Amino acid sequence: MNKASLDFYDFTTGIYERDVFKRANPEVVLGLGDVGNDIQLYGSKLYVVVNASNKVEVLDVHTAKRIKQIEVLNCRYIAFDQGKAYVSSYNSKIDLDSNSPYGEVVEIDTTTLMVTREVTVGRQPEGLAVVGRKLYVANSGGYNPSNYEHTVSVINLDAFKEIKRIEVGINLDQLKADRYGNIWVNSRGDYQGKQANFFMINTKTEEVSYTFNKAVSNFWIDQDNIYTYSSEWNYQTQKNTISYQWYALADSHQGMPYITDGTEKEIALPYGIAVDPHSKDIYLTDAKNYVTPGTLYRFSANGKLIDTFETGDIPAHMVFLGL
Repeated sequence: MNKASLDFYDFTTGIYERDVFKRANPEVVLGLGDVGNDIQLYGSKLYVVVNASNKVEVLDVHTAKRIKQIEVLNCRYIAFDQGKAYVSSYNSKIDLDSNSPYGEVVEIDTTTLMVTREVTVGRQPEGLAVVGRKLYVANSGGYNPSNYEHTVSVINLDAFKEIKRIEVGINLDQLKADRYGNIWVNSRGDYQGKQANFFMINTKTEEVSYTFNKAVSNFWIDQDNIYTYSSEWNYQTQKNTISYQWYALADSHQGMPYITDGTEKEIALPYGIAVDPHSKDIYLTDAKNYVTPGTLYRFSANGKLIDTFETGDIPAHMVFLGL
């Protein structure tokens, strides 16, 4: 449907501008494409992963002007290390299929913007992160709900080979590293009886070191803190169970609410989260009903609402540009 868009909020002027990609690239008839699934900054380039359009858009970070479009089949998330970009790919068309192929991670040289290597991982890989010279990839198996994947692939970046799979939980999704070298990953469960969960992996032992036994749909790590939300869907009740929790890395057993003024009652469906590394302001997005413009909520570090902005449809992913 080509409804993906890129918005920009200028901290210095307070101006929120919608769809800057279309303004910067009027010659691109179809705009940004279909389903923006990740956005990351590396050097002077902004990388936007557009999965249903099977491409990674590489933009000038200051102008949003297209530098290059890189084709990657059903691409999902992107991570960087030592001049390389790593993109998870379902390696198949969008379709529920019990015979879906194994996924891939595609390596892109960030100077030449050419694909250099590919490696096979589990089915329908999602989030990924680099620790040392290893790449950790969350496998979901989401195209075969009767046989979800339940592992994190470990890739040796020098040889670019999968060397291990860590047993974690079914239908894995977001995967991020903290500054101590631990990996955090969430399981979406099966939306029926098997509950969603949240795990910490020790990359020295390459085993799960702590299981939260709490649902987490998405999360953001800011130094020694993890900000999470859960919108756990249940097909039996036809409802989402929504919560917002903050955890300290040093004592991650006990969660605390980070919205303190009651504004969470206005958010229909949380869909994205980010924390400004400088001001510590907290940003949450609301996808509402998936078909109308969403809302971006900006909270202070103590959980009080500062601003709201109307966004494009299904606002989900954010990145901060330091000037």
